[in-house]
Amino acid sequence: MTWNCLHVCIFPLQDDSLQKERLNTYVVSASIENSLIQNLNEPVNITLQHIDQNTGNAAVHCAFWDFQKNNGLGGWNTSGCEMEYTDMNYTICFCNHLTHFGVLLDLSRTEIDAKNDRVLTLISYAGCGASSLFLGITMVTYLAFEKLRRDNPAKILLNLCATLLMLNLVFLVNPWLSSFNQPGLCITVAALLHYFLLAAFTWMCLESVHFYLSLVKVFNIYIPKYILKCCIAGWGIPAIVIIIVLIINKDFYGGGSQSENNPCWIQDNTVFYISVVAYILLAFLMNTAMFITVLLQVHSVTSRTQKRHRFWKHVFLQDVKSAFSLMFLLGLTWGFAFFAWGAVRIFFLYLFSIFNSLQGFFIFVFHCLMKDDVMKQCQVHFCWRRFNRKNYSGKH
Repeated sequence: MTWNCLHVCIFPLQDDSLQKERLNTYVVSASIENSLIQNLNEPVNITLQHIDQNTGNAAVHCAFWDFQKNNGLGGWNTSGCEMEYTDMNYTICFCNHLTHFGVLLDLSRTEIDAKNDRVLTLISYAGCGASSLFLGITMVTYLAFEKLRRDNPAKILLNLCATLLMLNLVFLVNPWLSSFNQPGLCITVAALLHYFLLAAFTWMCLESVHFYLSLVKVFNIYIPKYILKCCIAGWGIPAIVIIIVLIINKDFYGGGSQSENNPCWIQDNTVFYISVVAYILLAFLMNTAMFITVLLQVHSVTSRTQKRHRFWKHVFLQDVKSAFSLMFLLGLTWGFAFFAWGAVRIFFLYLFSIFNSLQGFFIFVFHCLMKDDVMKQCQVHFCWRRFNRKNYSGKH
């Protein structure tokens, strides 16, 4: 929280979108002149005196004035604000504006109630923190063992892990950096968040293309400098999108006002729907088509290897493992955002935040912990007594 001068303001703020609610306290704005106060250990409670006594025990809501609401005309916003106590004469509120992972792809771009916002934020920060840790472990594992990183799938996986790791880290530090209320810094953070989000989906698409070529086409067409071309596409295409947005208007990126303490992200709805939603929707549809094709191919290959009917359970388990492995690797869980509308919006935002903030953890589980060649390399290098290096040929 950042305050700039100390005063109490009494002025009318009318929100025509409200039909049943009315303002029953004076509007208070507080700050300290020429001082910067932030990172407080506890939220500051605000006591508001009622203009008219609440003798009928009517429902009371705490809110702040959102200057971006109602197409820039402003309006009352309850997101992140909670009521601590109320009686006939006064109400105690505190506002703690948080950020959940779903905000990156929330198609409706509307606020949610404070309770769900807080829970989603806790889930998002716990998930992103865990994903960052396990993405780091996955990258170190593949980089440490030369036999693991020599093939193309491992190189593509390393690039995807790098983009997801940077996406998680930028997301985690976003609220802290936005609290400085520096427009240039906020634009930079928002642009980086946008870039790594698009880069992550681009590398997911490259993963799906590689699976298609290796399992369906079986690389019957030689592609020279394959990984170099993947890197140019994976890192270059998102950079072009960001540069175009910055050239048109750098103010498309930014955060809320000082009183809102919103995270740094895309502020213009048109830019959001074109450069984020459309981009990710195309990638999602492509990855879904590749997912179905590759999964059918994997099932066909697995079935042919099992000559007896009694092995059908093994085939089924292999198909389930492949499905979940590909689902998280190709980012299909991001599709929950496209169903987060109406009465089921909150439910799908929970699914979105849980699965996507933990995407890095699931990649570690399926592509590191449950992968035979990775575990064999770990046994070779770390389990000297139980595994003899000479007995391991290095073939997978």
